[in-house]
Amino acid sequence: MRGAEAAPVALDARGLQGVVDSAVSGTLEEFAAKQLQSNQLAVTLVDLREQSKPVQAAYRGGEVIYPASVVKLFYLVAAHQWMEDGRLADTPELRRAMRDMIVESYNEATHYVVDLLTGTTSGPELPEREIDEWFEKRNAVNRYFHSLGYTNVNANKKPWCEGPYGRETQSIQRHKPSRNMLTTDATARLLTEIVTGRAVTAKRSAEMLELMKRDRAVPSTDPESQAHGFTALGLPPGAKLWSKAGLTSQTRHDAAYVELPNGARFVLVTFTTDHANERGIIAEIAKRVVAGLSPSQ
Repeated sequence: MRGAEAAPVALDARGLQGVVDSAVSGTLEEFAAKQLQSNQLAVTLVDLREQSKPVQAAYRGGEVIYPASVVKLFYLVAAHQWMEDGRLADTPELRRAMRDMIVESYNEATHYVVDLLTGTTSGPELPEREIDEWFEKRNAVNRYFHSLGYTNVNANKKPWCEGPYGRETQSIQRHKPSRNMLTTDATARLLTEIVTGRAVTAKRSAEMLELMKRDRAVPSTDPESQAHGFTALGLPPGAKLWSKAGLTSQTRHDAAYVELPNGARFVLVTFTTDHANERGIIAEIAKRVVAGLSPSQ
């Protein structure tokens, strides 16, 4: 009779770096025929088996990359901080928008939240002085995260609204570069703080994490489902998943917190570029990370 599965032991930084390096090299080899290049991946892994002492490792974790919908996590945390400080009213409409922004990934909901956070709106062009004032307001979320020591974070644009008309175009032309940009390291730090209850307050962190919970047991016909189409594809049965994923015509990203049946817990943030249609890349990284964090049988 087979005994109980061995409890996983947390790795030190060197051991965890080996897990990341092995996952990346194996994935590059697996997708060599698809021309996946080493500079088209960025990965950050945080081992949370000893939650009071997270261990982190990364591959190109400091590379600045367009973040797709992952940037919505930064807007979510900022909104909770604004509410905590009394700068933003906690209304049913704001709660509905935050839910739709994270659960459904609706860009319209994100636009509403960004307007509330920054006191700005999209619209026609503005006079020169006014567009500078508008742009200064739009950087409110950036200033907050920079004050916390985050680097290489730019979160001042509405997703899928990066310059089509009016003042959105005007601000990009006047303040280059000004696209949303993140690193996997910064994203992993933010998600780790949510998971460990240190993003704003423990209560608010728990509320934010609840929005990210993905029910893998519910079938979906959507190949881009956040519960089925990203990191989830590389997880074993019984694994629990909390995530925020997104894609564009060029990028496919996922910021995930995972609890494995064997007790392992980790944050895994994977960004890919120029391979948006290759759903298996993020899944392959996840599968190899899971293997690296699981004890030998």
